[in-house]
Amino acid sequence: MDKTLVAELARRAGLDKALAEFPEDVAAAAAQAANVAAKIKAPADPRAEPWPAMRAGEGL
Repeated sequence: MDKTLVAELARRAGLDKALAEFPEDVAAAAAQAANVAAKIKAPADPRAEPWPAMRAGEGL
């Protein structure tokens, strides 16, 4: 990630002070978050739930 993108994301997240004091750490956290986000797979059927819907009183 480039520095301008990291800075803009940090500002939008309210991390101005962290960006000013620890820019390397903020950049490392942004890179790690981008790597994890890239590994998340979208479901084939967006309407399908990964587990049954939770309803109060059923299955007790």
